[in-house]
Amino acid sequence: MKKEVKVKLGRRLKIIEGQVRGLQKMADEDAYCIDVITQTSAVRQALSAVEDLMLENHLSTHVIEQMKSGKHEKAISEILSVYKLSKKK
Repeated sequence: MKKEVKVKLGRRLKIIEGQVRGLQKMADEDAYCIDVITQTSAVRQALSAVEDLMLENHLSTHVIEQMKSGKHEKAISEILSVYKLSKKK
């Protein structure tokens, strides 16, 4: 993984961790339902951004290397599996 990607990933995951802790606190304190839903939506969007970052990294590093080294089938299989996962959302 590229260093700048690792830094971005770490930062985003720490933010998500804080959001989830906030959700736990909201649940413990019987927060207003709409506020909890709003926060869960923010967490979901943040996780989606992490997925996007990881996919971009994978495509620009691993897939390129797989294609260059003749591992086309593996690259295609991985891309399709990620695509299918994204359709399950």
